[in-house]
Amino acid sequence: MRILGIDPGLAIVGYCVLDYDSIITKHTIVDCGSIQTSKLLSNSQRLVEIHKDLIYLIEKFKPEAAAVEQLFYFKNAKTITNVSEARGVILMTLEMLNVPVFEYTPLVVKQTITGYGRAGKDEVKNMIQVLCEGQRIPKLDDTTDAIAIAVCQTMLRDQ
Repeated sequence: MRILGIDPGLAIVGYCVLDYDSIITKHTIVDCGSIQTSKLLSNSQRLVEIHKDLIYLIEKFKPEAAAVEQLFYFKNAKTITNVSEARGVILMTLEMLNVPVFEYTPLVVKQTITGYGRAGKDEVKNMIQVLCEGQRIPKLDDTTDAIAIAVCQTMLRDQ
């Protein structure tokens, strides 16, 4: 099964295309990275860029499903608004292209990956490294989060 993991944001959208073989429980990172938008653009221009780049990824990799991080409490109201708008565009794009969407909170992702819902980023990254059998894990947190979300989908799908 091919999963598209997405960590939403306005400035940076982390993504991961993950192939999962449930017979041998193998996770293979096909591609991962980020969609980065310029602060020099208006928010609406940035959202259009996210939409277009996501269409490109979906058409190129043809995922069977997408796993998208749900919002959690933010201290900054401006930040949550921007992330909410980006997330809305992401969900709309996935729906337009008929990609089934599964949504997970960071707590669920951490609990599923590490067994502890309050695990730190390093603990999650280390467990992803184990589950992906030593494949290169990028340093950018947004991309690592997208990998974790995609892996979470495979683990919850098998239950």
